[in-house]
Amino acid sequence: MTTQTFRSDFLRTLSERGYIHQCSDLERLDAKAAEGPITAYIGFDATASSLHAGHLLSIMMLRTLQRTGHNPIALMGGGTTKIGDPSGKDEARKMLTDQQIEDNIASIRKVFARFLDLEGGAKMENNAAWLDELKYIPLLREVGPHFTINRMLTFDSVKLRLEREQPLTFLEFNYMILQAYDFVELNARHGCILQMGGSDQWGNIVNGMELGRRMRGADLFALTTPLLTTSSGAKMGKTAGGAVWLDADLLSPYEYWQYWRNAGDADVERFLKLFTELPLGEIARLAALQGQEINLAKEVLATEATALLHGREAAEKAKETSRATFADGALAVDLPTVEVPRATLAAGLGVANAFVDAGLVASTSEARRQIKGGGLKVNDAAVTDEKATLDLAALTPEGVVKLSLGKKKHVLLKPV
Repeated sequence: MTTQTFRSDFLRTLSERGYIHQCSDLERLDAKAAEGPITAYIGFDATASSLHAGHLLSIMMLRTLQRTGHNPIALMGGGTTKIGDPSGKDEARKMLTDQQIEDNIASIRKVFARFLDLEGGAKMENNAAWLDELKYIPLLREVGPHFTINRMLTFDSVKLRLEREQPLTFLEFNYMILQAYDFVELNARHGCILQMGGSDQWGNIVNGMELGRRMRGADLFALTTPLLTTSSGAKMGKTAGGAVWLDADLLSPYEYWQYWRNAGDADVERFLKLFTELPLGEIARLAALQGQEINLAKEVLATEATALLHGREAAEKAKETSRATFADGALAVDLPTVEVPRATLAAGLGVANAFVDAGLVASTSEARRQIKGGGLKVNDAAVTDEKATLDLAALTPEGVVKLSLGKKKHVLLKPV
């Protein structure tokens, strides 16, 4: 289907902005969404106190769903987090206590409240509400016959671990069964007919769709987004300084603004479509800017993305703060510059060594102490991982890496 043939505003918007990767039956889902409000959900782990920029694609899909007249459910994995999703993981996740999981969910709710109207149709559910109540043997008798070990062994989340000879516990092996059961439960409770998620979750989502058909005769749908990386190949939501958190207590609005301002030229148009709500005509105009003018588009991207999460006032303040540090889109000329071989940066330069080379700290051990105390920043984002490395993806649009010790000591690393 082309964007012109979609009857529903929901799928037309997703298609125009580049959100759709796979769908179990796009034509029939479009017909249902055009007939009236549908309910859809996306699942989120509760393994940390905040979501990060890698979750934004999913959050924006739920927001688009609500903005086009439908009912989104953000499903927190309060139950499944006790097991751990093995998808894409080489080893089992650290076990969290029930209290830690509850605290994480309470903290994450603040993020959803920014993007969704939780008082006006959007819901935030916790699968612990039903998974914690299940009796294991009755569950196995009801759900178990619909899963074969043969098929479960073909899933990438299982194959990857086995091929690398990493242990996959029986606890984790149950994850795909319980995730599938979530879809059945949400269909029974809320009439939910669509599960969305990243393309790496396709197998898990289809499992739930098929389980709902077998257990309830439900007509369910699956829809996934492309797995998103930057043009440099970096994973969304990660920087040399660590995760790009969506909680202002973990990452300030200014640091969040800088993350988007430092987007690569090749990413600007795509990110404007996915992470802002600017009209497509305005996005096309911004994407057509050339040379230094592309920095204006990056400022718009940063400001609009930050406004969605932290509010318009915080976004404008972040832009003004940046302009005070970066004169007219270029780095202030009075900052000292240290040259490093481009090949060294391309191969990966340890962040602690970078601060030593820049003369900001005397030794790598001092760098590690500063990192633990929150004293070092890369491109204005606090460094949280002492083993992090800098590479060419860390370069700002001006072709340098800005290293900071505290608020007043700054050095630019320039590859030569």
